[in-house]
This record gives sequence, C-alpha cells and structure tokens, in this order.
Amino acid sequence: MRFLFKTSYEQDIRLFRDRVDAFWYGLLALLVVGLPFVIDEYYVGETSWVFIYALCGISLMVLVGYTGLVSLGHAAFLGIGAYAHAYFLQQGLPWVVAMALAVVITTAAGFVVGLPALRMTGIYLAIATLAFAVIIQEVFTRWESVTHGFAGMPVDKPTIFGLVFEDDRSFYYLCLFFLVVALWLTRNLLRAPTGRAWIAIRDSEIAAQSMGVNLAIYKSFAFAYSAGLMGLAGALFAHKIAYLAPDIFTILLSIQFLLLVIVGGLGSLHGAVFGAIFVALLPPLIAILRDSIPESLANFATTTGLAPIGSLGAAIGAFLAKPGVEAGIFGLILVLVILLEPLGMYGRWLKIKLFFSTFPMYKKATFRRQKSYMRSERLR
Repeated sequence: MRFLFKTSYEQDIRLFRDRVDAFWYGLLALLVVGLPFVIDEYYVGETSWVFIYALCGISLMVLVGYTGLVSLGHAAFLGIGAYAHAYFLQQGLPWVVAMALAVVITTAAGFVVGLPALRMTGIYLAIATLAFAVIIQEVFTRWESVTHGFAGMPVDKPTIFGLVFEDDRSFYYLCLFFLVVALWLTRNLLRAPTGRAWIAIRDSEIAAQSMGVNLAIYKSFAFAYSAGLMGLAGALFAHKIAYLAPDIFTILLSIQFLLLVIVGGLGSLHGAVFGAIFVALLPPLIAILRDSIPESLANFATTTGLAPIGSLGAAIGAFLAKPGVEAGIFGLILVLVILLEPLGMYGRWLKIKLFFSTFPMYKKATFRRQKSYMRSERLR
C-alpha cells in the first residue's frame, strides 16, 4: 500500500496525485487512442456515444455533484447547442465558428436559467429547470423557420479546415479530443478557487457565505459553465444522430443524464465517465442479449432435447424486445445503486482498489455506512 508524504500545499492541487497516477493515466490514454484499430467499426461508433455522454455527465456533475444544484432541464441545453450548431452550419459558417457560437448561446441560456437558482434550492429549483425544459421543447416545435419543427433538420458530417470526419473512426477522435479538453478544463477549475467555492456552496451555503463566497456569482457561473459544456456536447450529438427533431430532447433525456451522474458517483469526474459508459452501452447490450439469448438457448434445447429451455429463451427475447423494458432496467439499477452503493460505480472502484492494496489486512468495516451529519460526508 502506498502512502503519500506531502511537503507542500501545491501537492493538494496537482493534476495527478503522483507519478504512479500519471503513469496509469498515460497508459489509459494510449489504450483509448489505439482502441479504434482493434475493435469493430460498430463498437467504435458506440464508444463515440460514451464520449458524448461523458461530456453531458461532466456538465451535470459540475452542477449537481460539485455545486449541489439539481437540474431536470439539461436536455434543453443539449438541444439548444445542437440546433444552434446545425443552424449556423446551414447558414454557411465554418464549423469552428458554428461550434463556438453554439457554446456561447448555450452558456448565455444557462446564465439566464441560473438566475432563479439564487433564490431556489432543492425540489423548487428542479421544478424551475423542468419548466424551462418544457418551454424550450415547445420552442423547438413551434419555431419552424429555424428548427423546421417536426419535419426535422439534417446535419452533415463535420468538416474542419477542409478535413471531413466522414467515418466513425475520425469522429471518434474528434469526440475524444473535446472530452479530454473538457476534463482538463473542469479539473483545473475544481482545483482553483472557483471549484472550492462550488464545493463550499454544496456543503453549506450559510458557511460559504460567511467565509466571503458570493453565492450569486458562483451559482450563476456554475449554471453557465455547465450549460456551455452541454452545448458543446449538443453540437457533437447533432453530428452523431445526423437528424434533429424536437421529440429527442425530452424530460426523459434529462432524467437519463441525472441517472448517469448518480450511478457513476456524485462528486467525481471519474463518476461522470463511469456513468457515461453505463448509460451509453446498456441499450446495445440489451439489444445483443435480446438476439443472442433466444438463439443460444434454442441451440442448447436442440442438442439436449429440452424443449422448455427453447421456449424460455423465446420468452426472454420477447420480454427484452418490449419498448418499456430499457427504461425499467434503468430504474431498477438506479434503485439498487441508491440502496446498495450510494457512492456509485466510482465508489465501488475505490473499494476494489483499497481491497487489493490492503490485502490480506482488508476489513469489511472499513466502508461501514454510518450516520451522515453533513452533505459533504456523502460526497467524498
């Protein structure tokens, strides 16, 4: 087990904890860069979804996990970014300019929506952001001169400085680039006084205000920054789905983003990435199981002569094919995570690391759940 001996305050705000962490992150970077060359093109496209959802998770994690402000309207920011980017591209603007304008517009929208956050907290703020999402969805439907309403808006492949990202592999690297930039920028913000002010507001607004933290400024900045990241994800989202329609950006998508950060682990950028892996890969996993389980059980039933096993496989495939099953599985997993692992997937990963680093001296009581007296004790 490694023990860090700290000799300066700068060690608390380093990008990497030590050289060992830097080595493992560097190895992870090499694996991610080389991944498209060793997996099928279909899985390259699905991994691009992971990167886009990770951007969305970082956006909502800043607001929910680090500032303590609950939002049920982040799908609206995603839609604003997607539609703004697609509209500016149709007007003939360069890709980089269209992306920048989409981020600026979404950031401004986030700042405006963040104004009610100065007087609202908890469920009241969630209701306010939910109302904003409903209003924006109506705008997407009615403003046909810009969004084309339910007729939809096609989005071409991204072209940056004459380079067309027309295949899944090139788009994979484009999404990876913006995800790394977002992680680096957010990580630096969290190490700066801004991030420390956000965490202080999350733990106790009264204590933060008594120590000189301007609640109005930092809450508004948290909303604006979170919306800006969501607008960036929206631009990539538009290219990924290639056709925008108002019924995509519903309240269910906002709830899915909230599920992402809770399952991944609140108060952690790692949790945003873990949650994105879960949310992005669960639907294709269900589709694979829906096709493979009946076939494999049917083959087993044929070889063994057990007909009930084949009928059981057909029943399982029919059940997984029902439209509400995916949402039901999401809800069931959310309940199980809240009951069994409140710290999420990243919390479980920390426990696994501690188990192997302290083996055979590991004790089950290390992570025994105790009564929490402050919100910060639940978001370590």
